[in-house]
Amino acid sequence: MGAPSALPLLLLFAYCWAPGGTNLSQDGYWQEQDLELGTLAPLDEAISSTVWSSSDMLASQDSQPWTSDETVVAGGTVVLKCQVKDHEDSSLQWSNPAQQTLYFGEKRALRDNRIQLVRSTPHELSISISNVALADEGEYTCSIFTMPVRTAKSLVTVLGIPQKPIITGYKSSLREKETTTLNCQSSGSKPAAQLSWRKGEKELHDTPTAKIRPDPPHPREGQKLLLHCEGRGNPIPQQYLWEKEGSVPPLKITQESALIFPFLNKSDSGTYGCTATSNMGSYKAYYTLNVNDPSPVPSSSSTYHAIIGGIVAFIVFLLLILLIFLGHYLIRHKGTYLTHEAKGSDDAPDADTAIINAEGGQSGGDDKKEYFI
Repeated sequence: MGAPSALPLLLLFAYCWAPGGTNLSQDGYWQEQDLELGTLAPLDEAISSTVWSSSDMLASQDSQPWTSDETVVAGGTVVLKCQVKDHEDSSLQWSNPAQQTLYFGEKRALRDNRIQLVRSTPHELSISISNVALADEGEYTCSIFTMPVRTAKSLVTVLGIPQKPIITGYKSSLREKETTTLNCQSSGSKPAAQLSWRKGEKELHDTPTAKIRPDPPHPREGQKLLLHCEGRGNPIPQQYLWEKEGSVPPLKITQESALIFPFLNKSDSGTYGCTATSNMGSYKAYYTLNVNDPSPVPSSSSTYHAIIGGIVAFIVFLLLILLIFLGHYLIRHKGTYLTHEAKGSDDAPDADTAIINAEGGQSGGDDKKEYFI
C-alpha cells in the first residue's frame, strides 16, 4: 500500500513545477493540493480493489482441483489421482460415472472392495480400482466443496483384450474344385480386433465385395426409398461411403449402411456408388436409380362408372335367372296340358271310342247330349 500513497505527493511535486505554479499563494497551493488529494483518493481505492481482485482470482485458481484421463486394460488396475493447491479447509471427493460417491476424504462411501484408498491428504485424494471391467468405463468426477463447488473430470477408457479366434465352416475334406466358406471370429475386443488370414507363413487377403439392394424394388415418385449397401467379406466391411455421379460432396450415411430418400422425386434419378471398406481393402458397387411416375390414383368419375357397371351386371344376372326359371315353368306346364288332353282314351276298345272318351270329345259330346221324357 506504500506505492499508491506516494502517488499524490509525486503529482503535487509535478504540479509545483508546472508553468505558472510559482505565482500561486500559500492558500492557493494548499487548495490545489486538497483538490488533487480529493481527486486521487478514489484512484487509490480503485488500485487497492484491483490488487484484491487479482488476489481473489489467484486464490480461486489455487482451489481448483485437477486430475488426468486414464487408460486401462480390462482386468487391470487404474489409479485416479486428484490434487488441489488450496483446499480451503474442505475435503476432496471422488464420484463414479453414475454420480455415486466413492470416497470423501478418507471415508469410503461405496461398498466395492475393488476400490481402495491410495492417498488422502488435504491437498490430494487418490484411489485405485482393481479388476477393471468394461462397465467401469466413463467419466469420474473429483469435487471440492468450496464456495462455489469446484470439480475436475477424469475419463477412464477400458480396453478389451480379444479372445482366441475361432474358425468355423470346415466340416470335412473337400474335393478338387469344391468351395467352402471359413469364418474367423473373436469376441471381447475393444476396440474391434483386426483379423487376418494366413496360409502357413503367407498372409491371405480377402478383399470385400458389396451390392446395392433397393427397397422397394421398383421405386416410384413420392415413395420412401432405402438403398441398402450389403457388404461381404472376412472381415465384413464396417465403413460405407455413398456418392452420386456428378454430385459433390459425398452423401452422408443416414442409417448404418443404407441411404434414405424420405420422398422420392425425379431429381433423385441417377447413378449411385457405395464404397465398402474393411482392413482388407475396399469395393465399390453401383446402382442406377430411375424414379418412375407415381401410381395412378383412380378418379371419382372412374369409380362412379365402375359402380354403375357393377349394378348393371347384377341386374342382367337376375334377369337371366328369371328367364331360366320362367322357361323351366313353361316347359313343365306344357307337358301337363298334353297329358290331360289325351286323358280317358287309354281304355277305349277302338279309335272311335277313344276319340269319343277323350276330354275334348266328352266336352263336345256333352254339348250334343239330348234327353227324352
